Amino acid sequence: MGHGLLRAAPAIGALVIALTLARAPLRGGVGRIMFACVAVYGVTTMVFALSSSFYLSMVVLAVLGVADMVSVVIRQTLIQVETPDDMRGRVSAVNSLFTGTANQLGEFRAGAMATLFGTTASVLIGGGCALLVVVAGMRLFPALLRVDRLHKD
Repeated sequence: MGHGLLRAAPAIGALVIALTLARAPLRGGVGRIMFACVAVYGVTTMVFALSSSFYLSMVVLAVLGVADMVSVVIRQTLIQVETPDDMRGRVSAVNSLFTGTANQLGEFRAGAMATLFGTTASVLIGGGCALLVVVAGMRLFPALLRVDRLHKD
């Protein structure tokens, strides 16, 4: 039963924030919020890797689900809003290709690293990589960091 609850915790967090965002959408600073959520995702992943407490693990996984959902909502909305009409189909196809394969590639990475370094180290490295993505993304895409709203005025 404990394993099932741990597997459900990210989805529970994601559902709660999705319902919240449906009633109270993000108003400003969405670029910063997106990068902060990816950082929270990385940190909670690392805390989960080191946790030996079932209850702490449940909480950090639920927070992980919240952070992931918020960043996905922002990314998906920006793709739709910022892509020119004549490019939307192509951009959506490329986005779908990358997001559709990311989980499988991540699972391969995690499994290979777990075999080489152990499970805890694999999860820690995954969380650390998420933090590196935040730092790289903020430096490579400063305009994305400065996005204020999810809609064009």
